[in-house]
Amino acid sequence: MNKKEEFEKILKNIKSIKIQGAVNVARAALKAYMLIPSASSKKKLLSSRPTEPLMKYVLNLAEKKEYNEILDHFNSTQKKINENVLKLIKNKEIILTHCHSTNVVNSLIYAREKRKFFEVYATETRPLFQGRKTSKELANAKIKVTLFVESFLDDAISGKQGMQKVDKIFVGADALLKNGIINKIGSELIAKIAKENKIPFYIIADSWKFSKNKLPLEQRNLNEIWDKAPKNVKIKNPAFEFVDKKYISGIITELGFMKYDKFVKKMN
Repeated sequence: MNKKEEFEKILKNIKSIKIQGAVNVARAALKAYMLIPSASSKKKLLSSRPTEPLMKYVLNLAEKKEYNEILDHFNSTQKKINENVLKLIKNKEIILTHCHSTNVVNSLIYAREKRKFFEVYATETRPLFQGRKTSKELANAKIKVTLFVESFLDDAISGKQGMQKVDKIFVGADALLKNGIINKIGSELIAKIAKENKIPFYIIADSWKFSKNKLPLEQRNLNEIWDKAPKNVKIKNPAFEFVDKKYISGIITELGFMKYDKFVKKMN
């Protein structure tokens, strides 16, 4: 496979969400860019997933920093996040997560390795089922996982129909903004249910995802919802949504654990 073919393969995998999670997308985009470092390559990569400020940040850095230097950030950041998350987890807790976040999954696996015993509730995350990836990775690390469809969220979080009430919620973020975050569709619903049930709602993310710019909310292919749907059926398939900072109990980054307003001040 030549460089152009490899570049196009990575680009296709980012677009199709075969590569998922903001950190993994940024890593893959960086690898692709280094194969063919040009303005055209950068434009193609950025247009593949417009709601990914981490990818943009990394591609901008690639013009002035070494490849391995940027990768070192991801490794050191995850280690710091792991330690910060570990302090928040208690034995026998029920932790809910949504979609698939590399930062969240890795920090939970680290906590299990440090002999914290807890259970995770994971959403299936339709239509592309990213929650299955999360569940597999956690189960492989010997973490007990219960997977369910999003329509079961209210009962699951509040402890109905044989479920235990959730103790904490950890979600990732595709973008960190001044007034809140952008994350997978369904995140705002979880945040609202958490607030109603007085359950802490935490964001786990790399600080490089912070953006001062207004970002578009990616709309995905309608066929992901219903392939060959009848002509008179209208379909919407938003990939992301905004979650106001008023729902966020705290944010965990490589900078530590803090309230969201304090984090924003650090980033400005």
